[in-house]
Amino acid sequence: MTDRASRAAAEWAVQRPDLDMLPMEVLGRLNEASQLIVRERQAPIFSGYGLQPGEFDVLATLRRAAPQTGLTPTALFEATMMSSGGMTARIDRLEKAGLVERGPHPSDRRATLVKLTVKGFDLIDGMMSIHERTAQEILSPLSREEQTLLNGLLARLVSGLNA
Repeated sequence: MTDRASRAAAEWAVQRPDLDMLPMEVLGRLNEASQLIVRERQAPIFSGYGLQPGEFDVLATLRRAAPQTGLTPTALFEATMMSSGGMTARIDRLEKAGLVERGPHPSDRRATLVKLTVKGFDLIDGMMSIHERTAQEILSPLSREEQTLLNGLLARLVSGLNA
């Protein structure tokens, strides 16, 4: 298989045969796969609904975690792995679009809760079957067993990185 990662590794093998390029090939492929998935497969679908990928993540997080009660902005940015400033901007755009609303936290006067509006709930709920089908299509080159293996390996990698 010749892709960017294997071409780069082959070039490095000529220039620096002392280097073990396998880790760089793996990381290069992970990075390229991630970029292709978002740019080529997910972003066009999200933009068709007027959303950016990160905004979809916020709506999906609210839908699965707390569709009725909401989450604090801190809980949202921790769940979506983004900065608090980036989260504020996303919440602002989603609120302006009528998809989320901010309200007072019932037990902490300093905090706010972000929750889905009916429009936001209906949008994300309707999008999830499309998102699931897209994920299945993206992974279709792999068998179910290979998907399970890859899932386990990536879970171990992420766990090790978070240790």
